[in-house]
Amino acid sequence: MKLITWNVNGIRAVERKGALQQLISEHAPDVFMVQEIKGTPDQFSPFLTAHEAYHQYYSSAEKKGYAGTSIWIAKALARQVGETAFNTVVPDAPNADEGRISHLCLEKDRKTWDLFSIYFPNGGKSEQAWKEKLVFYDRVHDYMNALRQKGHRVIVGGDMNVAHTEIDIARPKENDGKIGFHPKERAWMDRLVEDGWADTWRERNPGITDVYSWWHMISRGRDRNVGWRIDYFLMDHAEMYCIEDVAYLNDQMGSDHCPLSLVIH
Repeated sequence: MKLITWNVNGIRAVERKGALQQLISEHAPDVFMVQEIKGTPDQFSPFLTAHEAYHQYYSSAEKKGYAGTSIWIAKALARQVGETAFNTVVPDAPNADEGRISHLCLEKDRKTWDLFSIYFPNGGKSEQAWKEKLVFYDRVHDYMNALRQKGHRVIVGGDMNVAHTEIDIARPKENDGKIGFHPKERAWMDRLVEDGWADTWRERNPGITDVYSWWHMISRGRDRNVGWRIDYFLMDHAEMYCIEDVAYLNDQMGSDHCPLSLVIH
């Protein structure tokens, strides 16, 4: 099963550029997780709502042109598994009206897979937004644990809006303490790891530097590879054996983020 997560920063814009069509054609993910769709299905083209190869589910923000997530599943895979999609509201998490979570539940070989496309808050708008971001982190962590305790296999993909360590950001000293590289955010990632959750790419690529998933567009950060690694696939460390490949698709254009691909068996 190939999964791809991508913060598209506006799904209609990426479609107009032809970048979304390119990704689907070249990589053909079985499950495609999308963040920052910035729209509602009634605004979308048939490619985005009635694709011949995918069932497509959307969780849109109440605020127009803001946030939102999506998750697509290949119809070929759906025929092999039991499939249920949810616009999940994580218990006690803030930002419930922003469409930040799309949840696909698959049943195969008597196992339950919970696949999440999540757009974590930025937290930079106000002190309240910052506090809500930290609560959102903790509530998602609690929910992941609750599903794992039920025996479910959990995969979370998305834009987590935090660079974990100094090698996950091009300029750590200049950004130390700033939102996105704040000790409290990084401590959340520490707690995940201590709790047995794996940052799949980093686990497979320890010590590798200069690999990022987001770049500041106005300063042409991507041209200079001055970026942040803030897009992840998380899963139970005990399930890491099933990973065949995990890679950032740095050549894929169309957004200020690049996609991340995960292949599991």
